[in-house]
Amino acid sequence: MHRGYDADGSSTVEASSSYRGLMEGDADLATPARLMGEPARAAMLAALLDGRALPAGELAAIAHVSAATASAHLARLVDGGLVRVRPLGRHRYYELAGSEVADAIESLQRLAPRRPVSSYAQSATARRLAEARSCYDHLAGRLALGIADRLVAERSIAPLEAGETGAVLATDGPLAQRLRLVDLPAAGRRPVVRGCLDWTERRPHLAGALGAHVLEVLLAEGTVARVPGDRSLRVSDEARAAFGG
Repeated sequence: MHRGYDADGSSTVEASSSYRGLMEGDADLATPARLMGEPARAAMLAALLDGRALPAGELAAIAHVSAATASAHLARLVDGGLVRVRPLGRHRYYELAGSEVADAIESLQRLAPRRPVSSYAQSATARRLAEARSCYDHLAGRLALGIADRLVAERSIAPLEAGETGAVLATDGPLAQRLRLVDLPAAGRRPVVRGCLDWTERRPHLAGALGAHVLEVLLAEGTVARVPGDRSLRVSDEARAAFGG
């Protein structure tokens, strides 16, 4: 802060240049909270948690709103930086803007009250979600925790901590070979291993490049399969036996 004096001798105070828009204050939590807090937008964001891009019409059906209302909600989510648009020909598909958005939604799910289950279909979906689901681009649920526990036990990865970067220790363990950890891409800006707190089990599962790799391997070989309409995964008996899901 610089203090000067006017011609009449009165003092003036001028803000230091280091405070003129060059510094940032505390995070404005209210802005993303408002975007996520509207029920239709929350339903759309939850639907995009499996990492896939969906058209506006499908998101409108999921949120139980009209096409026009869905378009207005999606425009706000795009403007707010939570969702981005992927044009494919004449069509527009919407996806989460990045893994940090998925992490924020997962974190809120851990705090949010659970909806009552009132039908067999809802009960079946809840069971599938708890057993295995996609969490943006990686695996979550009991199956994911079973895989992480076994990789830690065979000393292929270091013990996981939620929100922290982990490490691959070896790639020659039985499960590491089964999941082809040797084929992991070289380290880049994204952590190879990161712990992501599982909102149903309250323990960290595998995220980062390794988490995405594991999900790709399981989907490619058919031991887990996507379920149309939600982000749960159907798990084969082979996967349950192999990974303890």
